[in-house]
Amino acid sequence: MSIPVLRPAAAVESTPDGVATSLPGRAHDARIEARHDARHDAAHDRVRRHRLALIARGRRARLAATVAVVFALVGLNVADHVLEWDTMWLGPLGAVALLAFARWQGLTWHQLGLARHTHARGIRWGLGVIAVVGAVYLVGILLPSTRTAFLDVRYHLPPAGALLTAFVMIPVGTILLEEVAFRSVLWGFLSRHARMWQVVLGSSLLFGLWHVLPAMASATGNAAIGSAVAGLGPFAKVAVVGGTVIFTALGGVLAGELRRRSGSLFASVGMHWATNALGVLFGVLAWRLAA
Repeated sequence: MSIPVLRPAAAVESTPDGVATSLPGRAHDARIEARHDARHDAAHDRVRRHRLALIARGRRARLAATVAVVFALVGLNVADHVLEWDTMWLGPLGAVALLAFARWQGLTWHQLGLARHTHARGIRWGLGVIAVVGAVYLVGILLPSTRTAFLDVRYHLPPAGALLTAFVMIPVGTILLEEVAFRSVLWGFLSRHARMWQVVLGSSLLFGLWHVLPAMASATGNAAIGSAVAGLGPFAKVAVVGGTVIFTALGGVLAGELRRRSGSLFASVGMHWATNALGVLFGVLAWRLAA
């Protein structure tokens, strides 16, 4: 008579809901769950890599747009000072084109310093700067030792011509384009790559380099500058250009700080108008006093 072999029954474990489940069955379920988790992790990794690729692509696109703005500024500078295109139409057209490109690239009016809620604050800052610069210029022309700095032959104008230059030609032909270019559009693009202090310094350095070409004529146009570099001989023009770049870059830092503190382009516009246009108006007074 054969003796039956007793096989051990599969271990049974009760689940929390009272349903009995064998241990081999639970191991099978664990393997299925592990495969599901692996597929989920792989899908999540693909999504993460896709997002990183999109971020990198967006950064490259923003960098390309910033470089395009810089090259556009170079072209505008050459058109103005080499090709001698009329700035009375080049300035407004260039400013509108730069703003349109910036908006197309996704920059907001706030990033461009032109948000409506910042207008009043920017105008207050601008008027304050105009008052300060006017006071400094007044002292400058009253002192004989500094009066020669205002004797620029380009602005030896009759009163009507000086008013036209100060209130029409300089704002439309110079300030509009330069402020939109450096403290609005370029500022907005740089702010997507750099910290604020880097934006101020970067835009100011480019603003200084923007004045290389117009600085070429400064040695012959301004008596004070011409006499200051007269002893440098062939290096006179280099000194004038270098000094102009440094001076205007520092002015760009001050204008950028006004733009940063006020959040408005109008603050730096006020400073720009004061230093340029008031220079013309006080230059007329300086020529009269010198005569």
